[in-house]
Amino acid sequence: MKTRVCDLLGIQYPVIQGGMAWVSTAELACAVSNAGGLGIIAAGNAPAEWLREQIQKAKEMTNRPFGVNVMLLSPFVQEVMQVVYEEKVPVITTGAGNPGKYIERLKSNGTKVIPVIPSVALAKRMEKEGADAVIAEGTEAGGHIGELTTMVLVPQVVDAVSIPVIAAGGIADSRALVAAIALGAEGVQIGTRFICSSECTAHENYKKAIVNAKDRDTVVTGRSTGHPVRALKNKLTREFEKKEAERATIEELENLGKGKLQAAVLDGDVVNGSVMAGQVAGLIDDIKPCSEIMSDLIGRISEVIDRIKTIYGGSWHG
Repeated sequence: MKTRVCDLLGIQYPVIQGGMAWVSTAELACAVSNAGGLGIIAAGNAPAEWLREQIQKAKEMTNRPFGVNVMLLSPFVQEVMQVVYEEKVPVITTGAGNPGKYIERLKSNGTKVIPVIPSVALAKRMEKEGADAVIAEGTEAGGHIGELTTMVLVPQVVDAVSIPVIAAGGIADSRALVAAIALGAEGVQIGTRFICSSECTAHENYKKAIVNAKDRDTVVTGRSTGHPVRALKNKLTREFEKKEAERATIEELENLGKGKLQAAVLDGDVVNGSVMAGQVAGLIDDIKPCSEIMSDLIGRISEVIDRIKTIYGGSWHG
């Protein structure tokens, strides 16, 4: 499978690993890149020097392209962007805002800029401002989300822009990859499936919580703050729901969530921490190397296509 995304990023397969704060470290990014995709280091809210250390570690661990995800709401965003520029990172993905003011400088340095977008309007704006591609992320995704589903968002974005569109949200296997291509996407971004990889440095409790999750085990909280988050149901999400029902202030809700993702990812507190995960958690039942995850994703595409051909040829009569 080769698309414009492969040519744009210099990768073997059109698969990008999601930028997940505290989860997407150099270890995970390099494992995905070495498996033929594009690994991503997530800057999150971390200081710029932490990111520099991760980038330099990645350069030692792989000779293949990798990228950095920058959360534009980070208090360190200016310093983080400077590190990305100085380290000549090949690819940058962005979330939680508009990276427009950074695009020209980054591209002049050879960096490909790919914003994560939740709407057609923002996709068109990003193309106009010079983005190399966009990631259309549906509400099925884990972490910070928009409102439209992947099935609805992706084809509308594909129809609205000429740059490559990468689908995200609800993608964990070959069936979803083929579906994304059918919708017009030229690549996919996958997050939750790669959390459950042996190279991911997230706490084992976090991984096991995803493996044990069922189809309805995620919930969205924080809508009243304007920055909704999808995570696995636990004591923390129930407290969020209670406070939102009581019309708690944004400050109270932000204080409740402060440090909770770190507690889950690093300390393994899956009861009081924020176990961010997508709805595909219900499809994931094992932890294995990124190379095997990638092999399954790509190697089973022909099975999916053969199944479609069988259904179409044997059952569908127009």
